[in-house]
Amino acid sequence: MSVEAKSVIGNVVENAKSVKIKKKSGIEKKENLTGLLFVSPMLIGVGILTLLPIIATFILSFADWNFIMGIAQIKWVGFDNFKALFENEGFLKSVSNNLLFLLTVPLTMIFSLFIAIVIDKHVYMKSYFKVAFFMPYISSIVAIAVVWQVLFNPTDGPINQFLFSIGIENPPTWIADPSFALISVMLIQIWAAIGFNMILFLAGLQSIPKELYEAADMDGATAWDKFKNIMLPALSPTTFFLLITGIIGTFKVFDLIAVLTKGGPINSTTMLVWHLYESAFVDLKIGYASAIAVVLFVFVLIITLLQWVGQKKWVNY
Repeated sequence: MSVEAKSVIGNVVENAKSVKIKKKSGIEKKENLTGLLFVSPMLIGVGILTLLPIIATFILSFADWNFIMGIAQIKWVGFDNFKALFENEGFLKSVSNNLLFLLTVPLTMIFSLFIAIVIDKHVYMKSYFKVAFFMPYISSIVAIAVVWQVLFNPTDGPINQFLFSIGIENPPTWIADPSFALISVMLIQIWAAIGFNMILFLAGLQSIPKELYEAADMDGATAWDKFKNIMLPALSPTTFFLLITGIIGTFKVFDLIAVLTKGGPINSTTMLVWHLYESAFVDLKIGYASAIAVVLFVFVLIITLLQWVGQKKWVNY
């Protein structure tokens, strides 16, 4: 075959390849455009309802503004809002309450893990108990708060009536007492969240291979050895997930406070989100409230990053 023929054939092959590449790139562009059209409603919603408010919050945290007066009345004050935060006793009290409220996360996980182990190992009719413990989690928080408000009634509530019956003359007044109000809200939070944690722990327990327990029995391992060396490492991813979501959830507590105590008595149950709400929609201090939101974002971000760094040492995937 001559050199000219070879060059002609080579050109034909190259042209065919280029045509295929162009067709393929055209098809890919159409597929990408179609995919973009399908996800565009979600992207637009996230952009308008999430990203823009977040950006606006960061910007307004450096301003003094009452939204009733209009945008023209915005006054830029720099870091004055952040300085005012740490000089405000209400904000400092809400931070300390939120930090105490974090105790609900490990307590909920401990109780729910115990219940999950009992249901998995020693209980018949597992489905019934799963539903029974999960019901508070899917119930309306407002309804839960109203029920517990009746239970915690200082005079006619079933809890104090029981305490009276066993000889306790001065039982706590619960949500009406500054010393017990936060504890009462924490008890309700733990009770409502146990079901969700229990379901996830139960799923984790049922996914552990039985061969591991059989091998441990052959080696003479005790129940504590199996719990420490098999169960806990196998449940570490579930524990990590519940830890992160639980801590984030404690910084978003609002509905229980709004229905039960409204931050009282004497700010004993005020939380960051409730303080933010009062500042923005009662006192109309939008800049100050935006500064609270920024601080809340920083708190959650730091705690989450610390957990992500620390999980490499104890989470087994």
